[in-house]
Amino acid sequence: MDTPRSDREIVKQVIQHYAQFKPSHGDIRLDTVFDEIQDRYALMQVGWDRGRRVRGNLIYVTLQNHQVWIEYDGMEQGITDDLIAEGIPSERIVLAFLSEPKTALTA
Repeated sequence: MDTPRSDREIVKQVIQHYAQFKPSHGDIRLDTVFDEIQDRYALMQVGWDRGRRVRGNLIYVTLQNHQVWIEYDGMEQGITDDLIAEGIPSERIVLAFLSEPKTALTA
């Protein structure tokens, strides 16, 4: 089994799931950004809300050393459980946004 390819597909699937949501206010779109060459995957928000520009990451995940690094997770429930439910073992998920990164298994 090609583990990195599987991880890529799972990460993309989870991010695409969240990209289907519609923000509750404002004129904001959700864009997926997938860089399979460097293994960088993101969900961005871009638009306007109450006359102010909205832009930035909602999710940012990198794949490195056969691990899934959650660099940023701005989702209310978090994406870790989604990744685990889709088949990525918790010991291979690194919560990189913590000051001392930990695997999801030890968090």
